[in-house]
Amino acid sequence: QVPLVESGGGLVQPGGSLRLGCTASGGIFSYSEMGWYRQAPGKQRELVATMSRLGMTNYGDSVKGRFTISKDNVKNMLYLQMNSLRPEDTAVYYCKGTTGAYDYWGQGTQVTVSS
Repeated sequence: QVPLVESGGGLVQPGGSLRLGCTASGGIFSYSEMGWYRQAPGKQRELVATMSRLGMTNYGDSVKGRFTISKDNVKNMLYLQMNSLRPEDTAVYYCKGTTGAYDYWGQGTQVTVSS
């Protein structure tokens, strides 16, 4: 069973919004921290946002004020609400879960911002 599965990617126009979801099959409390990362073609994977088990958040500078990370402990879901999207937000977005001993990654979901 794949521990983390992303959903919600797609094509959106500049200025638009998308919400990504990440299903944690092993339970969201399995992870001390969960987060979103992204990788654009030819670039290194970068931090988008993270959230600790207690709910503390951290955002990459390029998304502060536009993206919001949240979680639903009952549904075992991690979310990323993305507003005011820009072409430079185009990337594959990955969900990551950290147990302390291991990092788990989802397969990624493509987000394309283009008119």
